[in-house]
Amino acid sequence: MIRTLLVCLALFTPAVAGAAPLAKDLFGGEQRASQQTSQAIGSYAKGCGAGLVQLPETGPTWQAMRLSRNRNWGQPELVQYLMDLSSAARQVGWRGLYVGDMSQPRGGPMKTGHASHQIGLDADVWMLPPSRLNLSRSERESISSISIRTEDQRNITSNWTRSHQALLKMAASDPRVDRIFVAAAAKIAMCKTAKASDKTWLQKIRPIAGHNTHFHVRLKCPRGDSRCETQKPSVSELSKGGDGCDETLTWWVTTYLEELRNPPKPTKPKGPRKKTAREYTMADLPKACRGVLAAN
Repeated sequence: MIRTLLVCLALFTPAVAGAAPLAKDLFGGEQRASQQTSQAIGSYAKGCGAGLVQLPETGPTWQAMRLSRNRNWGQPELVQYLMDLSSAARQVGWRGLYVGDMSQPRGGPMKTGHASHQIGLDADVWMLPPSRLNLSRSERESISSISIRTEDQRNITSNWTRSHQALLKMAASDPRVDRIFVAAAAKIAMCKTAKASDKTWLQKIRPIAGHNTHFHVRLKCPRGDSRCETQKPSVSELSKGGDGCDETLTWWVTTYLEELRNPPKPTKPKGPRKKTAREYTMADLPKACRGVLAAN
């Protein structure tokens, strides 16, 4: 009762100018999910999650990592997907999966780390094949994943194996998946080695910076979830109906890297600077997110 009253005061009491509480602090302070019907509310990078489910810390074919973060929560569809994929991972020679960050108990912006992972449909899967699935809580805090990409971002390392490609193919082929983010070098390698007659799954594999120790799975909005915003453009639009093994992929190891070394001269922004996820207040999120925070 006291907790609910405090949350309601933070949400609905008019704030002094410039003193509105940050959404990351409100959502980051929640330790359990709301007792509501599960629902993804808003977009992957600006929203929250009602009635989220916790992925058990340990299962027959998975372990949730970095438990101190309390980010092993997601929509029921995401939890089931991770269980299914971890079981399927045995088909490619893995014992299962080490699962990294999913969402907070009620989703929303995080105090540190991700800009997305806000509605319970995102999850990071470590590139490290599990050596065992009985790690202690302390071991899960100290162990690290492996990088499958060289420091110059151009190539894969010897850590990359055929089993990684097979796992990603399985992950992307699932109809529940909207897209999967990986290091560009990994997608380039897969574009070279995938069979020409079987490349459709590569359309869902999207290159992005910083994903060399894990791959990031993003599920589609659950059917009937009217408050969930589908990501645009679609993977089909991004790849012009193809598999994405084209100039938009090589950009990541050419122009992108050149601009990192020699940043272009900044241009004067048009209009006010956009807020980052960690600057959002509740006024920036869908109105239904107030109810998620206030719920038992």
